[in-house]
Amino acid sequence: MHVAVISDTHAPRFWKRCPPGVAQHLQHAELILHAGDVCTPAVLDELGRFAPVRAVLGNNDGPEVAAWGATGTLQFDVEGVAVAMIHDSGARSGRIGRLRRQFPTAQLVIFGHSHIPWDQTEGDLRILNPGSPTDKRRQPHGTLSLLDITEGAIVRSELVEVS
Repeated sequence: MHVAVISDTHAPRFWKRCPPGVAQHLQHAELILHAGDVCTPAVLDELGRFAPVRAVLGNNDGPEVAAWGATGTLQFDVEGVAVAMIHDSGARSGRIGRLRRQFPTAQLVIFGHSHIPWDQTEGDLRILNPGSPTDKRRQPHGTLSLLDITEGAIVRSELVEVS
């Protein structure tokens, strides 16, 4: 399964509509995961034209995003991989242990909030922040992540520069 992972789109300030650099990577997605700070459910509807979308609430998301169906955390299975999502993973120090305690059965935890891409594996847990495609802050590029998941394994993980 081809999965696109995105976070911190911050519409409408930074996301007026799906940027072409993002859209080209969503064309082949079979699932899109948004790790929060959508800010308007129109972004999720727009992403949903590419593939099914799962989303968590960020600290800038209001009741409209919750009404769309985003929740504080999510746990689900993708092709045999136990996935969890949360927007704010807390401080960098101790992050992987904290996420392991919060989501003890997860093999992959996706988070956002910092706008800093992060991909770390320790033992049987991988944690992933795709950065932001539109609000790069102090990063050199806007980014998203692409995953290929099959038969209970992440067989490819790629951070993609989109701006």
